[in-house]
Amino acid sequence: MKKFGKGVVKCRVLILILSVALLVPAAFGYFHTRVNYDILSYLPEEIETMKGQEILKDDFGIGAFSLCVVEGMENKDVCALEEKIEEIPHVKKTVWYDTIADLSLPMEVLPDDIYKIFNNEDTDSTLLAVLYDTGMSEDETMDAVKEIRKLAEGQCFVSGMSAVITDIKDLSDKEVPIYVIIAVILAIVVLSLTMDSAIVPVFFLLSIGMAIIYNLGTNMIKGEISYVTQALAAVLQLGVTMDYSIFLWHSYEDECSRTDDHKEAMASAIANTITSVVGSSVTTVAGFVALCFMSFTLGMDLGVVMAKGVVFGVIGCVTILPSMILVFDKEVQKTKHRPVLPDLGRIAGWITGHYKWFVAAFILILFPAFYGYTHTDVYYDLAGTLPKDLPSIVANQKLEDNFDMNATHIYLVDSSLPAKDVVHMIDEVNEVDGVKATIGLEAILGAGFPKEMLPDDILSVVQNDEYELLMVSSEYAVASDEVNAQCEKLDQILDKYDTKGMLIGEAPCTKDLINITDEDFKRVSAVSILAIFAIILLVFKSISLPIILVAVIEFAIFINMGIPAYTGTVLPFIASIVIGTIQLGATVDYAILMTNKYKLARYNGSEKKEAITQALQGSIQSIIVSALSFFSATFGVGVYSNIDMISSLCILMSRGAIISMFVVIFILPSMFMIFDKVIVKTSMGFRRHGNQ
Repeated sequence: MKKFGKGVVKCRVLILILSVALLVPAAFGYFHTRVNYDILSYLPEEIETMKGQEILKDDFGIGAFSLCVVEGMENKDVCALEEKIEEIPHVKKTVWYDTIADLSLPMEVLPDDIYKIFNNEDTDSTLLAVLYDTGMSEDETMDAVKEIRKLAEGQCFVSGMSAVITDIKDLSDKEVPIYVIIAVILAIVVLSLTMDSAIVPVFFLLSIGMAIIYNLGTNMIKGEISYVTQALAAVLQLGVTMDYSIFLWHSYEDECSRTDDHKEAMASAIANTITSVVGSSVTTVAGFVALCFMSFTLGMDLGVVMAKGVVFGVIGCVTILPSMILVFDKEVQKTKHRPVLPDLGRIAGWITGHYKWFVAAFILILFPAFYGYTHTDVYYDLAGTLPKDLPSIVANQKLEDNFDMNATHIYLVDSSLPAKDVVHMIDEVNEVDGVKATIGLEAILGAGFPKEMLPDDILSVVQNDEYELLMVSSEYAVASDEVNAQCEKLDQILDKYDTKGMLIGEAPCTKDLINITDEDFKRVSAVSILAIFAIILLVFKSISLPIILVAVIEFAIFINMGIPAYTGTVLPFIASIVIGTIQLGATVDYAILMTNKYKLARYNGSEKKEAITQALQGSIQSIIVSALSFFSATFGVGVYSNIDMISSLCILMSRGAIISMFVVIFILPSMFMIFDKVIVKTSMGFRRHGNQ
C-alpha cells in the first residue's frame, strides 16, 4: 500500500489533470441518463398487473390514460377540445359520449350511471378520457399532458398517474440542484467547526463532488435511474463517504508530526487510509447491496448506484484528495487553525464509570422503541402527500369532488365471452361497494346491440381478437384498505366469468406493491444483518462482537423508526424498507472504529475499564464528526424538499446518524463493560499470550 501511496504522490499533478478531464464524459453520461418517475414500473414484470399493462400497450396500443375534468364548456366546445387533444402527438384516442353517439343525440339518452360518469350538472363539468400510445411515465406522455393543459388552461384539469408523474418530474428537476447546494453549505459549516484548516474542507467537497459526478455519469450504462435515486444519490454519497476524507486528513497530520517531508507523510497516510477505509466501506457497500435483494426493483436501482458511489468515494479519497492537498500544500498550511469543536474525549472516563446507568437506559428504551418500530404506519399513495397546488393534485381533487371518483380499474376479459355474460358480470361489478359504474360496450349499448355496427376506430380501442376492455370507476382512494378489498372482490367476480381475465390499473398495481414490499422488508433486513454480521465476524474473528455491534445499531434503528409511531407521522413505504439497511451499513462503522481501538488496548495489556475508556476517548471525536457530516448532508434536504418520499428519507437518515452516534458513544462502551470477559474469550487478538 505504501508503494501505491508513493505512486499517487509522484503522479499528483497528472491525477488532478486526469480527474478534471474525466468530468467531461461523466457529465455527458449524467445528462444522457434517463430518469424514471414512475415508482410502479419497478414492480416485478411477472406479476399479473404488470403483464396486463404490457398487453394493454402491445395489443391495444394504450400505454396510459388520463381523465380530464372539463368545467364551464358547452358540448360543442368540449367536442372541439376533444379534436384538438387528438391532434397532440401520442394521444391515441379521446373518449367522450360523442365517441359512441352523435352530438345530435341528447346525452340524457345514455344509461343513468354512464351519464353521471360523464356529467355533473351541479358543477357544470364533464369528463373526458384521453388514451396515450406511450407508457405512463414516458417523456412523450408527459409532453402530451403538458400540451393538453395548455389547450384549455383553467377549464381542463388532467388527472391520473401520468399527470402526477409529470408534476413530480417538474418538481424534482427544480429541487435536485438545490438539494446539492443545501448539502454543500451545511457540510462546510460542520467541517469548519470540526476541522483545523479553512481550505481543506473545500478540497473534501471538490474531491467528493468529482466522485459523485463520476458515479452519476456511469449510470448511463444502466440506461435509466429512478427519480428517488437521482435525488438521493449526491447527498447520500456525500454523507457516507465524507468519513474517508476526514480519516485521510487526520492520518496525514499524524504522519506530518513525525516527519517534515510532506510527500512522505502523504504516502504513508494514503497507505493507512486504504487499509482502514476499504474495511470500513465494505459494511456500507453491504448495506446498499442488500437492497438489491428486493423484488421491488427500486431497491436494486438505489442499491447499485449507491454501492458504486461508495467505491468511487474510496478511489477519490486516496487519489484525488491527496493530490489536491499536496499541490496546494502552501495554502493548506497557511489556513490552519484550531478546531472550533472542543475535544470531547475527556468524558470517556465518566461514561465508563456510569455504564450501569446506560445499560438501564438501554433496557428501558428498548421495548417502547421496538413497539414503535413495529407499529409505525406507512403509506403507499404516491400522490397523496405531494403539494396540494400541483395541477395533477388539483385535478384529482376535482375528479373526487365533481364525480366522486378516485381510482379507475381496467378489466381485460376474453373478447369471445358472450355479451349476456359480460352484462351479468357488469351488473355484479356495479353491486360491489365503492364501484360507481362500469364502462364497456355492453354497459352502454346493451347485450343485443351488434358490435359490428360500431366504427372500426371505436371498436379497436376497446376490443381485439383476444381481449375486451371494461373500465371500472371507483369511489375509493388508491392504496386504501377499502380499494384493496374492492380489488379482491372484483378479482373474484372476474374469475367467475373469465379465469384468464385480468384486473389492472393503478389501484391493483399498488395493492401488489403493498404485498411485495411487505416481503421485501423482511428479506432486506435479514440480508443486511447477516451480511454485516459476517463481515464483522471475519474482521474481528469473533463470535460475540458481531452480535453486540449489530444489536447496538439495530437498537438505534428501532429508536429512529419508532419515533414516527409516537409522533403520529406516516412514512412512505420505501422508508420502512431502506432506512434500516442504510443506517446499519453506514453507521456500524462508528462501532467498528471504537471496537478496533478497544481490541488494540486489550491486546496491549490494558485492563477492561482502562481499555474501554481509551477506545472511547480515541474514537469519540471521529464518531461525532462522522455523524455530523452525515447529518449535514441529509437534514437540510429533508427540511426543504416538497416531495415527501425524498423529505422523509432524508429526515430519517439524518436523525438516524445522530441516534447511532449517541448509542455508540454511550451504549456500546457499556456493553463492552458487561461482556468484556465473553468478548475476550470468544475473540481472537484481544490478548497476547499470557495476558488476561
